Amino acid sequence: MSYEIIGISVLWIFLYGYLIVASIDFGAGFFAYYARVTNKDHLINRLISRYLSPVWEITNVFFVFFYIGLLGFFPDAAHYYGSAMLVPGSIAIILLAIRGSFYAFENYGSKKNIVFLFLYGATGLLIPASLSVALVLSEGGFIVAANGIVTLEYFKLFTSPLTWSIVGLALTSVLFISASFLAFYASRADDKPALKLLRSYALFWSTPTIIAAFTAFLYLSQYNKRHFQNMMDLWWLLGLSVVFFLITLGLLYKGHRYGLAFISLMLQFLCAFFAYGIGHYPYILDPYITVQSGATQEAMGIALIGAFIGGLVLLIPSLVLVFRLFLFDADYVKGKK
Repeated sequence: MSYEIIGISVLWIFLYGYLIVASIDFGAGFFAYYARVTNKDHLINRLISRYLSPVWEITNVFFVFFYIGLLGFFPDAAHYYGSAMLVPGSIAIILLAIRGSFYAFENYGSKKNIVFLFLYGATGLLIPASLSVALVLSEGGFIVAANGIVTLEYFKLFTSPLTWSIVGLALTSVLFISASFLAFYASRADDKPALKLLRSYALFWSTPTIIAAFTAFLYLSQYNKRHFQNMMDLWWLLGLSVVFFLITLGLLYKGHRYGLAFISLMLQFLCAFFAYGIGHYPYILDPYITVQSGATQEAMGIALIGAFIGGLVLLIPSLVLVFRLFLFDADYVKGKK
């Protein structure tokens, strides 16, 4: 296996980690605001606050690793994506800053302010929407490069059904992942009122998520036939994703073993996410950057692989420790400490 394939595989693992961890965070913001406006905040907002307090600062670690690694392994990505993503990327950075400000104000007692809570909830949806544009651009046809100048065709981007199908999939996935995890967290806390509400959220968002997934798959088949056919060749991964989705839905419907339901959900997205990534190979940005042509020098690539694998080895135990000390500590989840 070449160093380029190992490098992109490591980066894809980091991006998958960000997908799961950030989705829980982003969705929690939306649910906190929605519960407030529907007068149900007394049921779940303390639970959400207990989850966010120890983990909000480490949510973006996976994304930082992925972003730095992408530019290190594939320097051309900085030129193409840096120019094309200037507007959506800047919007995402501003939204992340607003979200970080909410955490600071919340810690100083402003969490009852409806304006801050609205910004917290809105950014939970707008950030994944803006970041998902990068996946749309990677399919090709939206970026034009001529004489060293990279331009993004905004009209084509915003009028493409593929764009809105992927944005819709990002939003529904965030809410489904977050509600499923928070339901599991509520079951650990033995908080039955919160569990009942969050379970209903998870069940509700499961249907839009699978519809959005099939819709995005349909538009991808029309827009990028090569990518679609490559994914069809990985039918077994897509089939496993559907099976894990049905397992998650069945466990949520029956209302027990929420931990197993969330593990099944993670495996569902793992299969679908890697089917998408493998199907995209060899392109990072179709047709300008491929894994082989865009890779850095071999010596640098090998050094980066060692550094990022070392970072992964350190990051995972650290997350496990945080989860054991806070999120899965019986007294902490029940609000006793």
